[in-house]
Amino acid sequence: MENIKKLILNTITDAVIEDKKILTVTVEPNKLHLLAKTLRDNAAMPFDFLVKLIGMDWGEKLGVIYLLASSTDLSKEIVLKTGTSDRENPLLYSVTDLFETAHFNEREVYALLGIRFINNPDMRKFFLNADWNGFPLRKDYDANPELNPLSLESVEMIDTAPRIMENADGKLIEETVNIFEADDYIINIGPQHPSTHGVMHFRTALNGEIVQKIDVHSGYIHRGIEKLSENLTYPQILHFTDRLDYLSANINRHALCMCVEKAAEIEVPDRAQYIRTIMDELNRIDSHLLAWACQTNDLGATTAFIYGMREREIILHIFEKTCGGRLIINQNVIGGVMFDIYNNFQKDVKEFIPYMREKLKEYDRFFTHNVIALGRMIGIGNLSKEDAISYAVTGPAGRGSGWSCDIRKHQPYSLYDKVDFKEIIRTEGDSYARYLNRLDEIEQSLHIIEQLIDNIPNGEILAKTKAIIKLPVGEYFQRIEACRGEFGVYIESRGDKTPYRMKFRSPSMALVSVMPLICKGEKISDFIGIGGSMDYVIPDIDR
Repeated sequence: MENIKKLILNTITDAVIEDKKILTVTVEPNKLHLLAKTLRDNAAMPFDFLVKLIGMDWGEKLGVIYLLASSTDLSKEIVLKTGTSDRENPLLYSVTDLFETAHFNEREVYALLGIRFINNPDMRKFFLNADWNGFPLRKDYDANPELNPLSLESVEMIDTAPRIMENADGKLIEETVNIFEADDYIINIGPQHPSTHGVMHFRTALNGEIVQKIDVHSGYIHRGIEKLSENLTYPQILHFTDRLDYLSANINRHALCMCVEKAAEIEVPDRAQYIRTIMDELNRIDSHLLAWACQTNDLGATTAFIYGMREREIILHIFEKTCGGRLIINQNVIGGVMFDIYNNFQKDVKEFIPYMREKLKEYDRFFTHNVIALGRMIGIGNLSKEDAISYAVTGPAGRGSGWSCDIRKHQPYSLYDKVDFKEIIRTEGDSYARYLNRLDEIEQSLHIIEQLIDNIPNGEILAKTKAIIKLPVGEYFQRIEACRGEFGVYIESRGDKTPYRMKFRSPSMALVSVMPLICKGEKISDFIGIGGSMDYVIPDIDR
C-alpha cells in the first residue's frame, strides 16, 4: 500500500494517514470528493467499490466513514473519513457521481444524523418521514414518542425532492425538483403487495405498460436496530442480526460473532468452526431454495414454489433438531456455537446431499428450460458489470453480471480456505443468469458440506469468555458472504461493554437501489420477475 500512500499525499498534501489494520485516511470535507475520485480512477488498483458509507456522531464532529475496496480484489481496502463541527447545518460533499450506491446511503445518513450532502440530486430522508423531529443516531437524540405523532399529512407521498447544488462559482443553491414529469402516469406497487417481498413501496411511472421511472420508498418497518445496539452488550445484540435478513440468519450472526472475536482476540475451537461452516452452507441452500421458489412463483409457477418449499423443509428440520430454531436459528454465539450437533446430524446431512442433487436435476427438467419462463428471464432486467460495481450489487446478482465478488474467496474466513469450491460467475447480467447462479451455488454449497461433514473434530464447541465482554478501543470491520451478497459489520468501541456505534451493511439495500435502473424500459409485468431475480429481503434494508 506504499504506492497508495504516495498517491494520496500527492493528491491531498495535508491528508492524515494512519497505518491501522485497514489504511485510514482523514481529510477535510472539501477534499474528500477529490481523494475518492483519485482512488476510484487509479489504474493500478482502482478502489471503485464503496462497501460501506457510515454516518457518525463523534460528539465534537458529525461525519462519515467510507470503506472502499478494489473490485478486482476485494481484500484490498482503504478507509476514508471526513467530518464537520457544524451541528446546526452540517454539510458534506456527495460522492453519488462516483458511486451510485451512495444515493440511498447518503439519504440514510441525512435521515438519521442530519448531514446533508452537496450535489446529491435527491436529499429526501430515507427511512423517515420528511417531518420527523430530530435525528435518531445522534447521541443527543430525544426519543420521546410524543415528538413524532403520526398524522395523515406526514405519510402522504410528496413527489418533490430538496437538494443543495454547487454552481461553477462555488455558490451553494438550495432548490426543489420534481421526481416525476407533470404528465406521468404513476401507480403504486406496494407497500402491501406479495410480490414486493415485504413492505417496500415502488412509485412507478408508466408509458402504457412500459416502466419509465421508479421512485423507491422504504422505512415502513422502523426498527432502529443500530440505535438499540448502542445500549446493549455484545451478546445481547446477537439476536438482532438474525432478524435483519432472516433468511440468512445464521450467516449474519456469524459475522457479528467474528467481528467481536477478532476484536477481543477470542480463539474459536475447531469443532465450532466446522459446525459454523456447515450450518452457514445449509442456511445458504435454504435461502436459495426459497429465492428460487419465490422467483418461480412470481413468474406464475405455483408447483415449482411448492417443490422448493418441500426441499427447504428438510433443512429446517435439521436446524430444528440442532438448536430448536427453524428461521431464527440462534446457533452462533461469541466464542463458538450454543449447541453441539445431535447424534444423527451427520447422517441426516449426508442423506440430504444426494437427495438435493436429484431435485436440482428435477428443477432443471421441469422449469429451467420452460419456454414461457425463458421468455420472461432471458434479456430481461439487464445489469452490466460496471453498474453492479457502482451500485455495490454483490452476491449471486453481482456474479450474474460477471463480477467476482464472493467474500469466501477474496477474504476467506472460518474454513473457506480449507475447502474446494467454485465461484459461480455468469456474464449475461439478466434475470436468467441470476436464476441459474442460485441453483449452481446450491451445488457448490453441497460440495463444501461434503468435504466437511465426515471430518468434524472432537473437542469444545465454545471458547471460554468473560461474562462481560469489553472490546479494546478501536474500529472493527467484518465482511462476510451472506445469501444475498456481502453482509458487513462495523463496530466503534470506546472500551465499554456496549458499542459506541454499530453499523450493519445490508446487501438487500444495494439490490433494491438498482431496481430503477434495470427495470427502466421493461414491461410492468416483468417488474415482478426482475424483483424476484434480485431476491431482496426488505427487513434487511430497514435496520
